[in-house]
This record gives sequence, C-alpha cells and structure tokens, in this order.
Amino acid sequence: MTGIIIVLWMGAFFLGAVPFGLIMAELRGGVDLRTQGSGNIGAANVARTLGTKLGLLTLVLDMGKGLVPVLATLALFGQNKPIIAAGTGLAAFLGHLFSPFLRFKGGKGVATALGVLLALTPLAVIPALLVFVAVTARWGYVSAGSLSAALVAPAAAFVLGYAPTYWGLGLCIAALIFLRHRENLGRLIRGQEKKWRKA
Repeated sequence: MTGIIIVLWMGAFFLGAVPFGLIMAELRGGVDLRTQGSGNIGAANVARTLGTKLGLLTLVLDMGKGLVPVLATLALFGQNKPIIAAGTGLAAFLGHLFSPFLRFKGGKGVATALGVLLALTPLAVIPALLVFVAVTARWGYVSAGSLSAALVAPAAAFVLGYAPTYWGLGLCIAALIFLRHRENLGRLIRGQEKKWRKA
C-alpha cells in the first residue's frame, strides 16, 4: 500500500507541475507568459494576454491537475483515509508552485487549489467562489478575490464539518497562496495593482 501512495503522490506532483498556460501560450504564437502581463503562468494572465477562451481552457486544465489525482485517490482509498487524499492534493498544489519543469518555479496555485478543494470539500467551495466573484466584481482585482476566497474556503470547510485534515489542508493552501501573492498584496496596499477590467 505504501508503494501505491508514493506513486499517487509523485504522480500528483508531476501532473501539478505541468505548466499548461505556458505550453498553450507557446503553441499559440511563441509567447512566453513570464514576460507578458503580470508574468504569471496561470489562467488570469493567459486571459489578459491571449484572450478569454484560452484563459478559461487554462483554468479548466489547472483545476484538473488538482481534481483528477485527488478523485483517483478517493476512488482507491475512499473517505476513510483523509490523510492520503489530502497528501495527494497537497502534492499536486506544490507541483504547480514549484515545477521541476520550470526550475522549481511556478504559478500562484489558485486554480489547482480549487480543483483539490472541489474534490475534498465541494460544499465549502461554493461560498469561496461567491466571495471571489463578489470581491472581483466590486473592486476589479482578481488577486483580492483570490485571496478572499482562499480564506473563506477552509473556514467554510470547518463550519460544514469536513474532516480536520481537509480544512487543515485548506489553511495550508491559503497560507501558501498568500505567500505567492505577497507582491500583489504590496501593490494592493500601495494602490498599484492592475484591475481586471483595465488589464
């Protein structure tokens, strides 16, 4: 069983490490997302740089990196081994953040985290998404919406009675998302963050 778990976690890490946004940008026209827009490799920068359709496709693919391996783990082990499923989700998320294909650099992890949480705490994702939409629509900052949603997701998972392992994972993911958004936080505080509508 230990061997299966290791394979699952390693597979999740390397799937999470696949930079789908970067790949599609290169295929689309040799565009290096790291030198365009915000410099991020995620869906928001793909949408800004290459259009909404490719942005949405990147969102789906990056979500899938978190969703698919966790669902596979749950299919194999069920809900009775939450630490195994949480480990798979964390591995996929860390793969996106620290991709060996990008010299252990990566994206900010929001979409991949969404996929992980959809598999583990689906009801908690609903209020998180509502907060994301509300904050982004009201102030126009995707980063502010993402950070707000990252805080709401583990809180909602706790209130809804999900396993401590799952909402604990949500807290860990939220902390890493905040760490990845530290430059955005600085720009938000200084009033220099780019709004979605003006990007």
